[in-house]
Amino acid sequence: MSNRTPFKIDRRSFLRSSAALACASAAPAWAQDSTDPFAEEEPEVVTRNIAGFRAHRWQPHFDSLKGGAILVDTKARSLHYWSEDQSVFKIYPTSVPLSAEMTRLGRTSVTQKVEGPSWAPTPSMIKRNPEWPPFVPPGPDNPLGTHALYLSWKYYRIHGTHDVRKIGRQSSNGCIGLYNEDIQELFSFAKVGTQVLLI
Repeated sequence: MSNRTPFKIDRRSFLRSSAALACASAAPAWAQDSTDPFAEEEPEVVTRNIAGFRAHRWQPHFDSLKGGAILVDTKARSLHYWSEDQSVFKIYPTSVPLSAEMTRLGRTSVTQKVEGPSWAPTPSMIKRNPEWPPFVPPGPDNPLGTHALYLSWKYYRIHGTHDVRKIGRQSSNGCIGLYNEDIQELFSFAKVGTQVLLI
């Protein structure tokens, strides 16, 4: 009969050894991926704000749907659109401003619709980013994407973006951004005078 004590492992030791084993087995794959010469060219994986999504009804936010209505939920990073006759209801994922200081909430309306908008940074943007160009014509480098809905608030827009990584994130300097295909569709529905509410 042996005098050896039977081997026992407690829960904490088991978890430590399991974690070490998992890290050790993952290391070769990580090292292999990090040497891939095309790794920098792959698109960044973007985590969307799906957990915070909320659907809204128009009635708590608008007295009527005259001219159609756009509701932007800055917390859920989504834009809701209702047509005047209620035949169209759409929800789009959006980008929202980087900070509370850059976020304007309240009621406004669409004052102009521009296909192929040009862009110029606002005075506050130039102050924060003096290296930015003073003007960007329509095209793939334009931060307003392919279409823009200008609002009655100076400098504020609902627009597209060529940088799809921004959608679902706090990434704008004050505007609300959509995928180019989504702003194109919204552009076809919205009219000058469409009411807009940011909450």
